[in-house]
Amino acid sequence: MARHIPEEKVDEIRRSTDIVEVIGEYVDLKKQGRNYFGLCPFHGESTPSFSVSADKQIFHCFGCGKGGNVYTFLMELEGYGFIQAVKQLADQTNIELPEEVVEDEPSSERSEESQTILEAHQWLAKLYHHLLRNSKEGQQAFQYLIDRGFTEETIKKYKIGYSPNSRDFVVTFLEKKGFHPQTMVKAGLLSSNDQGDYSDRFRGRVIFPLRNHLGKTVAFAGRAQGDQEPKYLNSPETELFQKGKLLFNFDHARSAIRKQKSVILFEGYVDVISADQAGIHHGVGTMGTSISKSQANLLKRYADQVIICYDGDRPGVEAAVKAAKLMKETGCQTFVARVPDELDPDDFIQKYGGDRFQKEVIATSETYMTFMMSYLRRDYNLQIEGDRIAYIEKVLQEVATLERAVERDYYLNEVAKEFEMSPDTLREEVQEIQRQTGFKKTAKPAPQPARAEKPATGRKRLLPAFHNAERMLIAYMLKDPLIADKVQNELGGAFNISDHQVIVTYLYAYYEDGNDADVSDFIERLDDQSLKNQVIELAMVPVNEEVSDQEIYDYMERIRTEGSDRTDIKSLEDDLKRAEQQQEHIKAAEIAMKIIEKKKQLKTH
Repeated sequence: MARHIPEEKVDEIRRSTDIVEVIGEYVDLKKQGRNYFGLCPFHGESTPSFSVSADKQIFHCFGCGKGGNVYTFLMELEGYGFIQAVKQLADQTNIELPEEVVEDEPSSERSEESQTILEAHQWLAKLYHHLLRNSKEGQQAFQYLIDRGFTEETIKKYKIGYSPNSRDFVVTFLEKKGFHPQTMVKAGLLSSNDQGDYSDRFRGRVIFPLRNHLGKTVAFAGRAQGDQEPKYLNSPETELFQKGKLLFNFDHARSAIRKQKSVILFEGYVDVISADQAGIHHGVGTMGTSISKSQANLLKRYADQVIICYDGDRPGVEAAVKAAKLMKETGCQTFVARVPDELDPDDFIQKYGGDRFQKEVIATSETYMTFMMSYLRRDYNLQIEGDRIAYIEKVLQEVATLERAVERDYYLNEVAKEFEMSPDTLREEVQEIQRQTGFKKTAKPAPQPARAEKPATGRKRLLPAFHNAERMLIAYMLKDPLIADKVQNELGGAFNISDHQVIVTYLYAYYEDGNDADVSDFIERLDDQSLKNQVIELAMVPVNEEVSDQEIYDYMERIRTEGSDRTDIKSLEDDLKRAEQQQEHIKAAEIAMKIIEKKKQLKTH
């Protein structure tokens, strides 16, 4: 179950971790009664339905149904594998894992070939970095980096390296490590010609490792030295490296983004590294492509605010427009930093320094709407009446997309003042645009106070009495093994809901193994995610600290009665079938009436 980590070590780490502290780094939690409540990080909502139990060390969202323990949370939110989640918490709790676990991280989710390719990247990243610092040829590349403004600390942090200008050096290295050249060609690490000769794809280049969000190198970017073409060469996309899903430096920047609730989005890895050197540690970069919806949603999970800082030339501005629109659609507060003189962020930092970059570029970022108004203005001559009208119409179309009324009013008043127009007229125009485009106001209402019990998420049908009895009984069983033992002796598995039958069967076995009541541990024994979610939901049912024997017996009696009634109905249905077959119509009608009456009684119980 622990997947190569001893079970007792998994339990030790989980028990040493406070789930409220871990989740509190991602979700603004407020204590209400015994539990903590906040907005669910797994789906959009305006009223808190996400609950965390400090006593039980579990979480549950009454809105989307997700639930689990601290491992489940990290796996769901961060995309970690089980072992990565355990490692993360082991680091936080200063609990040492066995060396073989630290060195080896198998992944059942990856193909064997992808795992091989991943290992090859880790070896090459180490080799390239070593050659930069310790080879004669690498010294020239190292000096180039120093001259470009990179510090030794930065070079070490990002494991920047150098690939020697040799066709077979890396080929030989990989073969000695047991990697087949054809697989390495597929991985984009080697090249081959028609004669079947292999060579290093990145030879003679400064190497920038590209890491996934777990810090593993999955690709490389190479910058040529001298007249080599192309100047920049990146790894091709593979199962491990998909540009639209990864953000450069996200593994390093994650904690700073989370702490500041803000992220700076750059176009390239050099801009990110330069900004990091300048003290901006919450920057990430797209990898040569426009930001994707997947990347935008990832950033939204961590940050309330995004500052887009692309190149100052026209292509950079056009790219910033696309990125700003996408980030705004996710619900982030979106700003755009303007780099003057058509410079890129790295050029500006090299020319003027990091302090001026922070003060004159980042600190003066424009709001989304201010940036768009300035961008749209470039295409019109506002001295010409037709252009003025066309420009105002474009601006109003953008204003119509703003969710907050205060924002819409602010910019409408700005336009009204500049062009001496009536704000009411502009407001009517915006309302008409919204009507035509089907715009729905989704501005968040004022937060509602969370309740200690299950928050309201809409009207739900009332459950039959027997169903509630089963839920309450299991809730007490999860809390107390003595109650579970009593139920096992009196009722066994005779629950009426099939999933409840499965859950109590697992629970009986769990207690028989000598385990204490621990929902967070118990759900680790379940493989079915649906069952896990149901157990978490049942564990979050409010129950009394003390429960009488009579209450427990009442629950069991209600469950037995339901089972007996269901048996009676089944027997009557068999009698009805026989009566119909024998054409005893009067008897069949009497039996049918009894069945109807029994079912009515069931509904009212």
